[in-house]
Amino acid sequence: MTFDSIDSILDLFHRWGTDHYDEDITQLDHALQCAAHARSSGETDALTAAALLHDIGHLIDLNAGGTVEQPISQRHEDVGAAALSVLFPAAVTAPIALHVRAKRYLAATEPGYIAGLSAGSLASLGRQGGPMSAEELASFETNPGFADACSLRRWDDLGKVEGLVVEPLDSHIEMLNRLAASC
Repeated sequence: MTFDSIDSILDLFHRWGTDHYDEDITQLDHALQCAAHARSSGETDALTAAALLHDIGHLIDLNAGGTVEQPISQRHEDVGAAALSVLFPAAVTAPIALHVRAKRYLAATEPGYIAGLSAGSLASLGRQGGPMSAEELASFETNPGFADACSLRRWDDLGKVEGLVVEPLDSHIEMLNRLAASC
């Protein structure tokens, strides 16, 4: 799947955003919370959009008939980044493509990181290969966007609070349109 417009992304959120995956909050609430953390950190529009859209691969999977228990793809980060690459620059899609690897990186490099993961993130860490090896760490650090991916990962970890009030999806439309027009 590729997106031909911002409306097609919004439609996917409207259709599948109320779904729950490995967490207690909905996909949409998680996306909005991650974007709110990026904005409150003073990040660029590109990184804020990446935070908002980082798990779009899960929604693409659900739309294609996959389920949480049996997804069609085991690599939602690659599916999402590829689908978004038609509309957005690499400053948006690269952190999305790297955010799962960033979790594995942080799990290997930061004492206590694993202990702070939610139950869902802890379970998916195991499915995703666990903490990186020394060779994987060195390779990951060569990615130009690895620091942005780590920031995105931290917002992903924080964006799992039930009932947190943040700006609605519509508040991000202008930013998404501006970024899409720049591509």
